Amino acid sequence: MATQTAAIPAPLAPTSSGILLPAFTLWWRELVRFYRQRSRVVGVIASPIVFWAVLGSGFGTSFHSGNAAGQEHYLDYFYPGVLIMIVLFTSIFTMMSVIEDRKEGFLLSVMVAPVPRSAIVLGKVLGGTTLSAAQGLIFLIFAPLIGIHFGFGTFLLVVLVVFLVSFALTALGFAIAWPMDSTSAFHAIINLFLIPLWLLSGALFPLAGASRWLRMLMRINPLTYGVEGLRKLLFPLGPRVSPLSSSIATLVLFSLFMFGLAFIIANRRTTKPAA
Repeated sequence: MATQTAAIPAPLAPTSSGILLPAFTLWWRELVRFYRQRSRVVGVIASPIVFWAVLGSGFGTSFHSGNAAGQEHYLDYFYPGVLIMIVLFTSIFTMMSVIEDRKEGFLLSVMVAPVPRSAIVLGKVLGGTTLSAAQGLIFLIFAPLIGIHFGFGTFLLVVLVVFLVSFALTALGFAIAWPMDSTSAFHAIINLFLIPLWLLSGALFPLAGASRWLRMLMRINPLTYGVEGLRKLLFPLGPRVSPLSSSIATLVLFSLFMFGLAFIIANRRTTKPAA
């Protein structure tokens, strides 16, 4: 008598090859890809330096935000803002590789591989973060020219602030680039949203001298606390908007929120209606 046996499901094959190895591979690919394009490296660093030198020299001593060290000349005041500018442009434009990878088919091959989406997000974001933080820190070689000197402990705190700003902005760039298939649309979003984000961070003018509605926007802008944190570390005797601990805490929350947003967008399933 034939007996029927319940179908026993076969053991599930591993659906993931882990997170760390794929993330490391994508991180390394971002570094190699960026530094092979030397024009991008030169452009990202040289443009803000020219902007800092020309605009800072133009305002010169006609701008004052206080009588403490680092407040007498606009070159001093503008220095942290230019460092954040380098980080912002590198972080955002590095994530254009997401759009390029989609057009080239590389992103599709990664998505169909047994690799979790979290590894894709982590690898791409860490790659952009490493590039933007490194290029931002390179700008510190100009610090002695305006009388900025700091010890090893202060340098580590500067690295922490730059890393947090880089991570948050890179994750934001990833979240913007992921659903897009056009670099022109990506540039339009940057010009509409991210440039004002930098302008309202206290990079160009202090919060105290702004009008009331601008001060409100600047206080809710998380990038303000990145500029403020750097300014406090580089010019300890200057005026401050908030304590350094509050600035770092805000940047940590900003980074976590942006990475979570990038992860949610990357895991969102989109379905197209059948033709």
